[in-house]
Amino acid sequence: MKKTRIAPTPSGYLHAGNAFNFLLTDRVAKATGTKVVLRIDDLDAERTRPEYIEDIFRSLDWLGITVDEGPSGVDDFRANWSQQLRLDRYARSVDELRGKGVLYPCDCSRQHFERHTRHAHACRSSHGGITKGSTPWRLRLPEPCPIVVEQLDGKKEQVDLAASLPDPIIVQRHSGRPAYQIASLSDDLDMGITWIIRGADLLASTACQSHLARLLDRPAFAAVLFHHHPLMADAQGRKLSKSAGSASLKAIRDAGGSPHHLIRQAQIHAEALLKHLVP
Repeated sequence: MKKTRIAPTPSGYLHAGNAFNFLLTDRVAKATGTKVVLRIDDLDAERTRPEYIEDIFRSLDWLGITVDEGPSGVDDFRANWSQQLRLDRYARSVDELRGKGVLYPCDCSRQHFERHTRHAHACRSSHGGITKGSTPWRLRLPEPCPIVVEQLDGKKEQVDLAASLPDPIIVQRHSGRPAYQIASLSDDLDMGITWIIRGADLLASTACQSHLARLLDRPAFAAVLFHHHPLMADAQGRKLSKSAGSASLKAIRDAGGSPHHLIRQAQIHAEALLKHLVP
């Protein structure tokens, strides 16, 4: 059974870039007989707000998207689908990685880490020991770290993961919770996801999750196919984002706007992609 997912993060009101991704996923899924799962990524509990969760359901209704699996509303989400209910599952994967010696505690800020080469960080030679509860743990990436990402259109894209991003945080600094990369990988595997459409800015995340799957001996993830679509931008050419305060779908709805333009854009991209899909 083919299965994909829509996976918004409730850290702000959704914007046009989110809508394009949801609509593109929905159109390709319908054309290929693929089930769609709604997965709301609320791992970052401190940034999650009830109004942002509600906005996800209102936005999907406004866009005319129905899903085959997932929460029916805010209460059902909190009771049965929240990532907070799966923290033990994610923690077991973290423990596996620690057991393999590929994680290390690191108090360096992101800015400090990025200013220096990996080999300039003494913390990378550490394999653990006694740490403060607020100490984040990073994944020690080899250099180079070539990853091949299989595409929905049959092409293969090679990414040098070590050149694309700093050693990723696997355990968060203040909460001590497993971070996004582990949670997303675990959920995609547990939900039986077979293909994923996401923004081009997440190509390095895709490669990171593929690397983690190898380390954790989860070969099923190697069969997942991807499509990384171009990002939508504002009038100044900047990537749309919740943090940048871009015009939200809620604001468009409240002003009486229509999703027609977004639907048309997604349909054009879906039709182009469908011509090249692997049978």
